[in-house]
Amino acid sequence: MITIKNIALICVLIPLSTQVFAHSEINGPENRKEHHSYYHHKDKVDQQCTANPDLVITKIHAIQGQTDTSPLLGQTLTAEAVVVGDFQDTQTGLSGFFLQEEYSDTDDDELTSEGVFVFDNDFGVSVSIGDIVRVTGDVAEFRGLTEITAVSAIEVCATDADIHPVVVKLPFESLVELERFEGMLVHLPQKLTVTENFGLGRFGEVVVSSHGRLFTPTNVVSPGPDAIALQAENNLNRLIIDDGNAAQNPDPIIYPGTGLSAFNTLRSGDIVKHVTGVVSFTARNYRIHPTLEPQFISHNPRPLTPELSVRGTLRVASFNVLNYFNGDGLGGGFPTPRGADTATEFTRQRNKIITAMSTIEADIIGLMEIENDGFDANSAIQDLVRGLNAVAPVGTRYGFIHPGRASIGTDAITVGLIYRKETVQPEGVAAILDSSVDARFNDQKNRPTLAQTFSEIATGAKLTVVVNHLKSKGSSCTDIGDPNTGDGQGNCNLTRSSAAEALMDWLVTDPTGSNDDDYLVIGDLNSYAKEDPLSIILSRDFSNLVTRFEGKKSWSFNFRGQAGSLDHALASHELVAQVVDTTNWHINADEPRVLDYNEEFKSVNQLSALYNNDAFRASDHEPVIVELELKR
Repeated sequence: MITIKNIALICVLIPLSTQVFAHSEINGPENRKEHHSYYHHKDKVDQQCTANPDLVITKIHAIQGQTDTSPLLGQTLTAEAVVVGDFQDTQTGLSGFFLQEEYSDTDDDELTSEGVFVFDNDFGVSVSIGDIVRVTGDVAEFRGLTEITAVSAIEVCATDADIHPVVVKLPFESLVELERFEGMLVHLPQKLTVTENFGLGRFGEVVVSSHGRLFTPTNVVSPGPDAIALQAENNLNRLIIDDGNAAQNPDPIIYPGTGLSAFNTLRSGDIVKHVTGVVSFTARNYRIHPTLEPQFISHNPRPLTPELSVRGTLRVASFNVLNYFNGDGLGGGFPTPRGADTATEFTRQRNKIITAMSTIEADIIGLMEIENDGFDANSAIQDLVRGLNAVAPVGTRYGFIHPGRASIGTDAITVGLIYRKETVQPEGVAAILDSSVDARFNDQKNRPTLAQTFSEIATGAKLTVVVNHLKSKGSSCTDIGDPNTGDGQGNCNLTRSSAAEALMDWLVTDPTGSNDDDYLVIGDLNSYAKEDPLSIILSRDFSNLVTRFEGKKSWSFNFRGQAGSLDHALASHELVAQVVDTTNWHINADEPRVLDYNEEFKSVNQLSALYNNDAFRASDHEPVIVELELKR
């Protein structure tokens, strides 16, 4: 019986765009390439394939070669090896299977893989894991994956070969293209964490990491060398678990084990164990197609209400409402420029947003990404307030701040303020920061800032809430001399930093005429906690309330499998002592995108199974909630 000798293996499953290096430590008596899966015939099963002394069998390592392209590309040949992954189903599989060379036929070259994918495309011969098969076909490269295709013959020679996968662990030691493990069976014996589920609904993919979720480097360390180093570590600590289905928009979505639904979610932070499968390469990424069902364990349960330890007398929230566009306000006007495509989609979106907001029970809510269509009866902000009031308990009525102009800025989306009339009242008029006030605040990139002073009816204490939505990282600012410098802060950092400087100088002027220094700056600053815009604001004697109460590993957003805080609550020196608690309510960023209001790419069954009018995945950003006890 062949067994795995003492061997420590480190391999990598990461995007091809990253340079990768593999490493294996062999402590056995033979210096053979023991990074393979191992298997044997239980009683030396006799070969049953047709005898042909003239037939040349090509070893898989010769097919794979030492680079990412086969040296035998385009040649017709025959391979004979063990099936380690069966995905022949043309509807729910990859239309093929994975072969791995028998151990006695492996070579000593660690640069060559002993596995290959066979694209049989419903050839007609069914194989099973553990079968030893002989395959004749052409060598091809399909989107970077070496495979045998145009199959002309498949014979099953033997069955029930024992298979022993390679043991690999995250994080990996270095980065290398996984050509030497392509098509081979591997096993991860460790507890892994879901760090991304964005592609779960569209592609059946889950990204996992070890030692907890991954964080955006500039959320926890300074931009520059520290952030670059942490990003390199993150790149070594992630891999894709794929559902083995080549089709997009799978139905059902098989992860977690009982299938995804609106009531059976798979959240970032959940645990995955017992991952065994074959290594493949598609969509510019190496991935594992499990051959055994992974174990998914709920480790980050849904918080039904905001998790606050202390209740104050006044609650303020920041909420990015994910392009809340209500059409023409009369039931038509769809599709909208950025939000819902149909009236039905808008109803689904509206129900989720209103459920979330009513559960927050805030006295003041700052809004981002609400349609910039004014303030009349058919406007988006009027619609949202009507919806809140329709579900509010007796004695609770919401209103909104009208800034005294037709709109705030010229972008399709804007900021806004909603308040509870029984607990607070506006003092004076709202103020707006845009380019006309300070040229450093580029309102063609940033959305103008809205500030309003409120007085707490019970105490008469004042608070000025300042709502922001700065330029995103999603598009370049090179046209205005603000390129991505590569320090980890992404596009448009100077644009956001200049806006932060203008904001701080503007507040010094008391723009609302409050004669009070209690300022709460909230909103989507599109800047992580250690980035320059936050550093500028904190240097002006403001405090980051989220990190103060939740620590530096807090988050309101997930981008490419890395969590971090783009949404903030920042208190002036005079206000900070009046803040009793702050939290991110984790209802959005941890949830799969497919559970949102959108109807595209969903089957008839999924339109209902993947939707519930609850708060979860109401948006892509978490609400930030601040509890205060104001003093006069």
